[in-house]
Amino acid sequence: MTNWVDIDEAARHLGLGVRNLYSLAQQGRIPASRVGKGWRFDKIQLDAWVRANQPLEQFFLSQEVDIDGNLLLRDAQREAYAAAHDFFQAERGREALLQLPVGCGKSGLIALLPFGISRGRVLVIAPNLTIKSELSAVLDVANRQKCFWRKCRVLAPEALTAGPYVAVLNSDAANIHDCDRSHIVLANVQQLAGNSDRWLSQFAADYFDLIIVDEGHHSAAASWQSVFDHFPSAKIVHLTATPFRSDNKEISGTVVYRYSFKRAMIRGFIKQLQARYVAPEEIYFTYQGDQRRHTLEEVLKLKEEDWFSRGVALAPECNLHIVDASLERLERLRESGTRHQIIAVAMSIAHARAIRSLYAERGYEAAMIHSQMSEEEQTDVFQKLRSGLLDCIVQVQMLGEGFDHPHLSVAAIFRPFRTLAPYIQFVGRIMRVIVQNDPRHPDNYGYIVSHIGMNVDSLLNDLRRLDREDQQFMDELLGGIEIMPPRDVLAGDMKLRLRPEMVVQGELVSEFLEEDFIDTDDELLLNELRERAQTLGFDADVLIAAARKTRDTRRMIAASEPFFVSPQRQRVEAQRRLNEEVKRMAKIVLNRASLTTAGRELSMQLFPGVSGPNFAAAVQMLYTALASELQIENGQLGKVKVEILQQGIKVLPDVAEKLVRQILARRTE
Repeated sequence: MTNWVDIDEAARHLGLGVRNLYSLAQQGRIPASRVGKGWRFDKIQLDAWVRANQPLEQFFLSQEVDIDGNLLLRDAQREAYAAAHDFFQAERGREALLQLPVGCGKSGLIALLPFGISRGRVLVIAPNLTIKSELSAVLDVANRQKCFWRKCRVLAPEALTAGPYVAVLNSDAANIHDCDRSHIVLANVQQLAGNSDRWLSQFAADYFDLIIVDEGHHSAAASWQSVFDHFPSAKIVHLTATPFRSDNKEISGTVVYRYSFKRAMIRGFIKQLQARYVAPEEIYFTYQGDQRRHTLEEVLKLKEEDWFSRGVALAPECNLHIVDASLERLERLRESGTRHQIIAVAMSIAHARAIRSLYAERGYEAAMIHSQMSEEEQTDVFQKLRSGLLDCIVQVQMLGEGFDHPHLSVAAIFRPFRTLAPYIQFVGRIMRVIVQNDPRHPDNYGYIVSHIGMNVDSLLNDLRRLDREDQQFMDELLGGIEIMPPRDVLAGDMKLRLRPEMVVQGELVSEFLEEDFIDTDDELLLNELRERAQTLGFDADVLIAAARKTRDTRRMIAASEPFFVSPQRQRVEAQRRLNEEVKRMAKIVLNRASLTTAGRELSMQLFPGVSGPNFAAAVQMLYTALASELQIENGQLGKVKVEILQQGIKVLPDVAEKLVRQILARRTE
């Protein structure tokens, strides 16, 4: 017996008018097939459509969904959904917190959470435009490639004709009627609770029954709380990779599920992590005018001091060793034929320029990304990164949540991290796997490279403790001591520094300290090895015994060989760095002399020989003074050898200090 019927019989079957059914078929809102000039309908599909096309209050409760036992879903998605479902079914609270590392399927989990939980419309809040754009594709039933419910067969194809439909709030292309006709509303918090208050005031207090917050570690902020307060009866689910904010404020809600980084690595959802730290046998430096020399044992004690870790971070000698170590790991990864890339993090824009030049001198394409660049400049850098034109990208407080580029596999850390949250966020940029669900694939390894003097090794240990659900450690993090700003900032009399307090003259490096994130004695890893050995017919006990003897989790290894530096590239980069430093120092000189960049006091009142606004005048004066200091003709810096350019960078702070004194003296005359 055929299930296909014409429009008249279909209308009788559904109890609808023919004209109404015809309109639904034309709009694609009911399963139908066009045959010639007429429509044909499958009764089985119509019945499924009826079940799906329920009133909003029943829509997510009445759908036939395939979640439990669906092998197309990751275990993290199934388990986290079940934990949230049980939490709200038992009415244990209003807010649930789900913790999953990057790469474990948070977008898919967001798509699952409304079913069986929400008794009405759902609000999904993304932290930024990048994540919002990705979620809009995942939640779009019309997107046949990316729609999660279709791709993972959570809903039958015929059920998708009735939704869930998503309304995406953006600047111009949405209005309240789009939201009224949708099951899910997707927005970022700036649109909901920004200064314009365009959207929040349009929604009644009971408009949403469930609020899902992606990257929930932001949600303690006042803007997010205003959204939660506006919908007092709505259930709330926070999804995050870290259960705490960088300012140590606790995320409200009950932690109902955690999926560990370790488990994600073993399953092949994120890259296996290994860390390498430059570990100098001796380091020589000047601190506040005192000459010092310290051994590695002493460095391991000093690294907890802010002044020391910051001094190491800014030291060109230490940076050079990190660059060589990161390039060695990059070249090893590229032996697979895949074009892996480096992401580096710097202390400041000036520091990022210096790091970029160190990579460029060694023949590697490097670029910076920071918030002071224009949108067009940032887009250009991103395009070069994604197309593989860059070997390294150096960032300053950029590339946060939502930046997804799996070919970033080496994290080069050139700055200390004082808290765990920003460290996890940065390291998370190299966790995305290139080959899915294959933990042993050579392209699925990520390397953290830094200097032991910056104390970032302690954060990897903190991440392990967090992964073990160490409750005492969690309490320390969530109720920890606030990081106090420096005294000069609190006093309000801070001036931009011309030179760092600590200057490293050199360090002797013959070994690196290397450590794995996963201990070879870890029970979860050994159980996984046991299961695989049994599946392949091997003796599991023999393999586990061998694994225990493999190597220590933390060990000393030989340092990387230095990478060659092209003389021409070295000179070009030195010229580039000197020009950048002169401009940076000009701003510092004006800051120290309490002059604005746009004013004209220097040319009009104090030094009539120069021209232009204060900034241009300060640049001219620095170049003239620098030429005199280096004993070369003014305007000839582009024709000198690299050693003179390097000397110019070295003495520039002294030249700038003299210029500050000259300006202050002229102002008092």
